[in-house]
Amino acid sequence: MKLKFLCDAAGIDCPARYADLTIDSIESDSRYVQAGALFVCIRGLHTDGHTYIADACAAGAVCILAEADALIGEETKIPILRVLNTRRAISYLYHAWYGFPTKHLKMIGVTGTNGKTSVTHMLRAILEASFYRCGLIGTVGCESAGRHLDARGHNPAANMTTPDPETLYRLLSQMVDDGVEYVLMEVTSHALALEKLAPIRFEAAIFTNLTPEHLDFHGTMTAYAEAKSALFSASKLSVLNFDSPYSAYMREKATGRVITCSQFRFADYRAEGVRADESGVEYRLRSDRADMRIQCSIPGGFSVINSMQAACCALELGISAPRVQDALASLIGVRGRMERVKLGFDADFTVLIDYAHTPDALENLLRTAAELRDPRGRTVLLFGCGGDRDKGKRPMMGKIASSNADFVIVTSDNSRSEDPQQIIDEICAGMDTRENSVVIVDRADAIRYAIRNARPGDLILLAGKGHEEYEITREGRCAFSEKKLVREAFAERTRAKD
Repeated sequence: MKLKFLCDAAGIDCPARYADLTIDSIESDSRYVQAGALFVCIRGLHTDGHTYIADACAAGAVCILAEADALIGEETKIPILRVLNTRRAISYLYHAWYGFPTKHLKMIGVTGTNGKTSVTHMLRAILEASFYRCGLIGTVGCESAGRHLDARGHNPAANMTTPDPETLYRLLSQMVDDGVEYVLMEVTSHALALEKLAPIRFEAAIFTNLTPEHLDFHGTMTAYAEAKSALFSASKLSVLNFDSPYSAYMREKATGRVITCSQFRFADYRAEGVRADESGVEYRLRSDRADMRIQCSIPGGFSVINSMQAACCALELGISAPRVQDALASLIGVRGRMERVKLGFDADFTVLIDYAHTPDALENLLRTAAELRDPRGRTVLLFGCGGDRDKGKRPMMGKIASSNADFVIVTSDNSRSEDPQQIIDEICAGMDTRENSVVIVDRADAIRYAIRNARPGDLILLAGKGHEEYEITREGRCAFSEKKLVREAFAERTRAKD
């Protein structure tokens, strides 16, 4: 591909003498540079790509893209182009490299601290029930018209909700080839702040909520909100959760049509007569253009706003009310979101797996558990906090756990480079009481303990990992299936009783 073509697509000034230079690949990691590569220098959180220019040249790079203010110590024999922001530029470069895929797709972005996965799955169910071919990009994985796509980049251990540009635009290109019409994408604040989505104009964008999370990256809630708001300045339609205090901020930044949804306030779409129990939620959805009953079998009060936003977005996109009703009523659930582990008729307790890993999500999970739990049993919560992530939430989650669960098992959850015991100590420091709690550092042992000591009617919540089937420690990433561990522990419990 000619350098001039790529530069034009990314708004980069390309001197005429370099216009016909052939580019065979684009790389931002010097370790993967091969002959014919355009090497883009990215200032990362831990390293600066500008310090690896010599390595890239030695590996065969034919052109360098650097930031305008970068000091480059030694001369190179290949062209060096300059831009203000190489992160933004590389998104446009990959978009062009893969044939401008978003020109052929209707993109729907969902952002917020919690609820992104549930909303994208609900909306996909509605669109597919309306005979649209859909793609999905998010925490649980990437799918294109029903087939799984490999979302791994150079680092197979990386697990990003919104992939990096070299992976993202490849996935979108594959979706175009599969005839996908709508793409439902979970959009993170990191992806927005790091300009991964700069070339994309969204058909619709949904704001779920905003609670403290990722403050180790953003620093303040204001900066966190500012990052999220970028999505709504790039969308034709914004669907906002009016019950969130940050909805006004998102509305101020929106440049297209704005639709509000609420369970508690007067908004464009309102949920009335809400019923929520172990079988799911039911309510009347009312607006100037709709008056319909919504049923959704996913339990929990948060399913009201999640399903409402999916329904409202679909209606605003022109999907008929009966299609919306039928799709939501038929939706069984989302993997790792209030997912029940099937143990058979012999089980006299219930085990749910959920991704709750923020203070707000954990509190909502425990509130839902209080509504669903058998009166004769306890709410038993097993959870931990991730290493190398926002430390401020650890004591907050400890306090929420001790205040809302009948019994708490504090354990590990992707400790990464940190000492698991140190993380647990920080969680326990926030607990109001250590009574009716236990610390078991090894998560597998903690799960076995929970199953072995379950009482009739207990509701056991395994929080934090959700869909994840791995554990990350100092030793690396290894396979870890909570469902498998629960079933094995239950089988051992059953044998011990025989």
